[in-house]
Amino acid sequence: MSTKVSAGRVRSTDEFIKANRDTFSVQAMCRVLGVASSGYYEWVTHPISNRAQEDARLLRLIRASFTASQGIYGAPRVFLDLREAGETCSKHRVARLMRVNHLRALHGYRTRRWSVGKPSVLIPNLLQRQFTVTQRNKAWVTDITYIRTWQGWLYLAVVMDPFSRKIVGWSAGPTIHRELVLDAVLMAVRRRRPRGTMIHSDQGTQYGSDAWRRFCRSNHLEPSMSRKGNCWDNAVADSFFSSVKKERIKKQIYKNRELALNDVADYIDRFYNRIRRHSHLGGVSPEQFEAAQKPR
Repeated sequence: MSTKVSAGRVRSTDEFIKANRDTFSVQAMCRVLGVASSGYYEWVTHPISNRAQEDARLLRLIRASFTASQGIYGAPRVFLDLREAGETCSKHRVARLMRVNHLRALHGYRTRRWSVGKPSVLIPNLLQRQFTVTQRNKAWVTDITYIRTWQGWLYLAVVMDPFSRKIVGWSAGPTIHRELVLDAVLMAVRRRRPRGTMIHSDQGTQYGSDAWRRFCRSNHLEPSMSRKGNCWDNAVADSFFSSVKKERIKKQIYKNRELALNDVADYIDRFYNRIRRHSHLGGVSPEQFEAAQKPR
């Protein structure tokens, strides 16, 4: 017989004794039912077990972490939050409590399958999917996505440093002209002061223009370009867009572009870069990862 079933039977027996103690003596019922009277009195004094009380305490902490992440953290990231706060529970216990209490992280979108594309004739693919880099500003990736509002599309361009997965530059606007991309990269240049940094993009027209190549030369950037129609060549940028849409946008349609812009700004600057735990970084945020890598 399993421990769970035995514990359930003991509790039922204790409840029976309590319900009939005005009719029969406790000692007699314990003897007939084959349970220890000391165990019964312990249950009367503490009807909720120590483990159940600890589960209830942990659940409050789990809910706080889950709510703070706006429902995007699963058990592994919630576990890291609890461990950082000094708790010593196991990851499996966190997963069990979340499962029993129906705390489920949001799921991502389906990944589109792409065929292998042809290399760019303008700019070679220098990155070659080498997304794990060993130092800041060795390589950047950039890409564009769109966000739906009732006022029309809001286009978002980002620049990510794969070293820490930090968004080092971004820009949003109502059109997808090349200025959108240049503004995002200009923010990254002003923040990071690159020297010989590779910057990887897809084959969008914004990245194949003469203005783009001139901009890269004047700012000490070396352009790299994905093969045509191959999203895997820029997978880390696509992964970020999947995260922001899953974790913040959540398929909603914003009332206007300003609301969408403010929400995206809050996600990138307040949550993603500073707080959001990243499995690739060992469970810390991009800014925490970079701070830990600085020479002391």
